[in-house]
Amino acid sequence: MSCDPAISVVGLSKCYTVYNAPQDRLKQAIVPRLARAAAPFARAVGRNFAEPVFFRHHWALRAVSFEIERGETLGVIGRNGAGKSTLLQLICGTLAPTSGTVSVNGRVGALLELGSGFNPDFTGRENVYLNATVLGLTSREIDARLDDIIAFADIGAFIDQPIKTYSSGMAMRLAFAVIAHIDADILIIDEALAVGDAYFQQKCMRWLRRFRERGTILFCGHDTGAVITLCHRAVWLDNGEVQAYGEAKEVCEAYAASIHAQSVGISDIRVVSRATRPEQPQPETGQPERSEPDKHQQEQPEAGGAPEARLPVPKFGSVFEFNEDSAAFGTGGATILHAGMTAADGSELTWIRGGEAVEVKARVRANTEIHDPIVGFHIKDRLGQPLVGDNTYLTYRSGELSFAAGDEIEVRFAFELPHLRSGDYSVTVAIASGTLDHHVQHHWLHDAFFFKVHSPFQNGVMIAIPMRSITMQAATAAPGRAPDPAQSPAAPVPAIG
Repeated sequence: MSCDPAISVVGLSKCYTVYNAPQDRLKQAIVPRLARAAAPFARAVGRNFAEPVFFRHHWALRAVSFEIERGETLGVIGRNGAGKSTLLQLICGTLAPTSGTVSVNGRVGALLELGSGFNPDFTGRENVYLNATVLGLTSREIDARLDDIIAFADIGAFIDQPIKTYSSGMAMRLAFAVIAHIDADILIIDEALAVGDAYFQQKCMRWLRRFRERGTILFCGHDTGAVITLCHRAVWLDNGEVQAYGEAKEVCEAYAASIHAQSVGISDIRVVSRATRPEQPQPETGQPERSEPDKHQQEQPEAGGAPEARLPVPKFGSVFEFNEDSAAFGTGGATILHAGMTAADGSELTWIRGGEAVEVKARVRANTEIHDPIVGFHIKDRLGQPLVGDNTYLTYRSGELSFAAGDEIEVRFAFELPHLRSGDYSVTVAIASGTLDHHVQHHWLHDAFFFKVHSPFQNGVMIAIPMRSITMQAATAAPGRAPDPAQSPAAPVPAIG
């Protein structure tokens, strides 16, 4: 097997010429030529003039570089107009770059703009043949897979109706069904899944997770939750440039911090993250080597899954020490000095099974005068997805709280820990001021500390529900069969913990 990367992008740039008015195109085609023709005569009389220009340059991409290894899943995130779609089209070969190179090794299946590759006047069945042929299948191969494609699309009798009569969701179903049956080595998806219904989105995500085990995926979207769940690494684009490139969780955290800053009108918000923007973008090869603190033993993710969260050195028991150097953002109006979790009586948690009475504690220092402070926390899984959490807003919204610069605030959240699946979890702590709808984020500290759960439940879900009882018995007995005395109508569940 070749060791070449599936996709290699080096110094990729794309520039467009933009005209302010339609007539400027005609002027640009004629006036500069006349100016060049008149230039010798102008120089003969001692005059020089600049050649007129009736357009401006717009750089959709500037010097983008990265590599995707075989079997890796890379996410591309960014705001509208950041250059994501342009990047994917350059990789697919539907656009030519202004500079830089793209190397793709393997058969590509691309799902770009919704309905691209379809003829609106052809029926769905005819468009299956058209689209699959463009993607490299022969007529015999399409014949063999047609029934599976139609079943996957699940659009019923509409398969023999013109595409122009389809809803956007139906067109996406058919397009994805074709992509799923072309035996692609590389799959490129550009936000098309956003238009499908919940049932089909889940169907597509299940298929994508299976595809990860054998193929390479380039996934573009605004849903950072999907990027964190699906992708190993991510690229954050803004104004055509790479802002961050690294592990999906860290890049998405940095992107979320930037979006939050813009939403509250903060231009100088400080963002600190392990996902960095390289000064001179260079292709990466392989996964970054872990530093010494990151060698703590953890449960391995599912095959093809995203990388585990990096853990600091444990201080005691099942709760890890406070990590003040974790990824963070905020205005700096306050600083989280410490955070941790103990048993309800303040003792150390040496073994966590779930269901314990615990306290999450945070100590915060106000660096400026803060009115209406809000302190909160999230418990997140190993992929960085929030599971449960709370904040102080509802409890203290009726009073006028304020803290002077230099004051230290201690906050305690007492609750019963959910019955979480065995594994490592992180706790994010934050302080803001204002209301839940309109607030300023002073310090948001991702992964302030970690804790480990050793759950006795083996039911395959993220959060278990302690059952009062579970019963299983035959609804009807087969003819001539005596009832089984072992099938008691109310078998209680043994108490746990």
